This record gives sequence, C-alpha cells and structure tokens, in this order.
Amino acid sequence: MKKNTSATSKTLSTLLIAGASVLFAPAMLVLAPAAHAAAVAGLPDFTDLVDKVGPAVVNIRTTERLKLAAGAGAAPGEEEVQELLRRFFGGGGSPAAPRGRKPAPQEGEVQRGVGSGFIISAEGFVLTNAHVVDGADEVYVTLTDKREFKAKVLGADVRTDVALLKIDGSNLPRLAMGDSGKIRVGEWVIAIGSPFNLENTVTAGIISAKSRETGDYLALIQSDVAVNPGNSGGPLINMRGEVIGINSQIATLSGGYNGISFAVPIDEAMRVADQLKKTGKVTRGRIGVQIADLSKEVAESLGLKSAQGAEVSMVEPGGPADKGGIKVGDIILKFNGVTIERSSDLPRLVGSTALGSKAIVSVWRKGAQQDLNVIIVELEPDAVAKKPVTPKAAPATNALGLAVSDLTPAKKKELQIDGGGVIVDVVDGVAGRAGLQAGDVLLQLNNTEIRDAKQFNAAVARLDPKKPSVVLVRRGDISQFVSLRPTAK
Repeated sequence: MKKNTSATSKTLSTLLIAGASVLFAPAMLVLAPAAHAAAVAGLPDFTDLVDKVGPAVVNIRTTERLKLAAGAGAAPGEEEVQELLRRFFGGGGSPAAPRGRKPAPQEGEVQRGVGSGFIISAEGFVLTNAHVVDGADEVYVTLTDKREFKAKVLGADVRTDVALLKIDGSNLPRLAMGDSGKIRVGEWVIAIGSPFNLENTVTAGIISAKSRETGDYLALIQSDVAVNPGNSGGPLINMRGEVIGINSQIATLSGGYNGISFAVPIDEAMRVADQLKKTGKVTRGRIGVQIADLSKEVAESLGLKSAQGAEVSMVEPGGPADKGGIKVGDIILKFNGVTIERSSDLPRLVGSTALGSKAIVSVWRKGAQQDLNVIIVELEPDAVAKKPVTPKAAPATNALGLAVSDLTPAKKKELQIDGGGVIVDVVDGVAGRAGLQAGDVLLQLNNTEIRDAKQFNAAVARLDPKKPSVVLVRRGDISQFVSLRPTAK
C-alpha cells in the first residue's frame, strides 16, 4: 500500500507538539484518558442482547428434487451426479436396465438456497421471507443447538415478502414482537442471520429511515445494518430484544452489502402471518381506482393548502368507487378519517380494510370536500388499458398550443362522460412540453368541467399567464392533472 508521506509527517508533527505540551501541562495526562473512557462507556453493548435473542434465530435451508435418468446420451456431468445419487440412495448401485428399455429415473435432493428466519411461538411457528422458500420442494430449519426440523410452508405472500413456516416442536425459544410504528430514526438495532451461510452472524447499526417507499403495499424500514445474501428472513431487533422488522432487501451495486438495507415492518408482517395461519393466503381490499401523486402546482391550482392526497386518474366502471360516487379528477384526502399523506398510503389502507365493510372516502372536488361511502371488495388483477381515442378534426390552436374539437356522442357514451374535448393537434409550446398529445381527452380546466371545445378555448383565453393552471387529461383509461402556464400575448 502506498503511504501518504506528507500526511505522515503532519501526524508526527502533531504528536510532537502534543508531547511537548505535556511537559508544560501535566494535568492533560489525567484528563485525556478520562474523556476517552467516558466515550467508550457510552457505546452500546450487544452481548447480553445477543445471548437473549440468538437461540430463537434459525437457519433455513431449501432443497429441490431432481429426477435424472442414467444411460447413454446423458448431459455432461450427469454421470457424476448419478454416481453420487447411487452412493447416497442406492447402496452398491442400481442394476443395469434391460436392453431396449429406458432406465428408471433416479431422484435426489439438491440444495437450492440458504436464508434465515426466527421463531415467533413456542409451538414452532417461524417467520421468514417469501423469496427464501419460493420454489422449494423441501424446507429445513436448523436451530443454534444444531437441531434440524423439516418445515411446512403454511403460506407465503409475495407482495410483502413474508412467509410463515411450521416445525414440529414444543417449548422452543421465541422472540418478542415490538412495535414498528414507534421506531425512531437513529436508534440502535442488530440483525442476526446466516449471510453467505455463516450461521448465527450478528451485525449492528442504526435505523436510517422509517418509511422508505418501495411498492404499493409496503413501506420498508431502512437501516445501515450489514445485510448480505443469506440474511434474508432474519430479524431486525431493537435494544429491548424485540423484533421490529424482517430483513428483506439491500440496495447494492455489487450483490453484497453497500450500506443500505431494508426490512419489512413487523406490524405488517404479523398481520400477514395471521392470515397465512388461518387461510394460507392473504386477501386485500380494493375500491376500483387508479391513483397518482399530487404535485404542489396542481394542489395550489385546485385550492388545496398542501400537496397531500391521491389524485384519481381512473375509476373502474361499475366498481365500488364508481358506485360510491368517486369521479376522475377527485383528490382523495382521507380514508376512514386517516389522512392520505402520499398516494401510496391509500392502497395500504384499503388493502387492510375488511372485505364487505363500508368506508368513508373524503374527496376534494371543485373547491370543496365531500364524504362518500364506498364498499370494500377483494383485490383483483388490474384491467388492461384501452387504446387512446384518435379524432380527425383539426381546428385552430389556442394559447396553450392545443387544437381541440368536440367529442362525438358515441365517444362520450364509450367513455361514460357528459362533456369534454379531444386534442387533435399539439403545436410546439407549453402543452407539447408538458407531454400532451393528440387523442388525449380534456375533462377539466382548473376546477371547471369542460363541456365542449368552444367553452374550453374561451376559458383558456381568460387564463392569467402569470399563474399556472391545471388540465385534467384522460389518455386511455387513465386520467391525470397536468400543470400548464399559458403563453403571454
């Protein structure tokens, strides 16, 4: 390693100066070590914590069964595999197959992957990640005392990456569950697992963020605890010895630890585990809308004080939201009294609501708040979006750079709307830069519904070029507010 000679000289100079100062200030010899000792004493000691929780953390080994047929034409390396299988399963080897008859296939287990998990009850219920046991034919759980059990997968939920296993045991060590809703950024946590198949490995760090957005149904806990392949499914534990998360993902450029790891909040994981224990699957609610984030510009133009809420961009025809009166362009502000800070909050709240129950959805529409009743139904796959409308008219452009024409009665019926205009041309200007294109349907300008092209163009002509405006645009089945500033004349 190349040494930095200038840095070394500077360090030596500093040491010499410090040493010289000791001759004139002997008291420093007493004060400096005392301050250092206090700093060391303030560091967390994880030893008792690890002794307490370690026995309930398990290694999870998964295997799959392979069927191999001996004989001519085997793939490269297959004969060696068959020989190993004969040694383990066939004693002195299997007899040769009669001439002209295909040999019987031989079956054996091969290791598929290694992960971690932890015991949540003395009766042998184990939590881990869904991706740890995905595709496995057999799952084996090994405790710290080297006892090994064959586990049954009671269920797995891919959306939250949570799986529940059961092993036949009693009086097993178990972990206490914490409250992931009360965690604080900066608090110390540890992870225990089997990174790279190194069992009972302990790493420590702090919580970096509480609700890191990664998907529709899950906001993860971010930490700087070292988590590597094999740690998946292991617990993230606070200083009280309580599980606050299941280590699930890492942000990495190399495949190994890169300083950022993510855990499934234990509150969400236990809700999933309860359903898996009862039914083997997870059911979630839906109301039949597609939503988008609300920008600051759109919020201000609609008269909202902040950019909180979920913008409704599509309402499923005949779905719960449609029946409840929710419309495209509504801003959902609350669900059952809970404020929607970000659009991703809504699917989680709806998903965890009991099927068949009535929910109160508070929406912002035309400058006022309304409360609507919506019945929760079971989540289904999203419908495939339709192709956008393609009109042929070509009228003159307005101050937004849009050429707009009326929708035909047939098109209004197809789209299930009473008014609106359709873009037939976009010139180089504010609308083009905002991404609008021919075929888009215009439903609303600021807080006013669009009846036809004439009314829309008249409203555009009255816009203040010093203030941004928003247009509710429908493309296919999706509608979204777009912020525009008209060109000054």
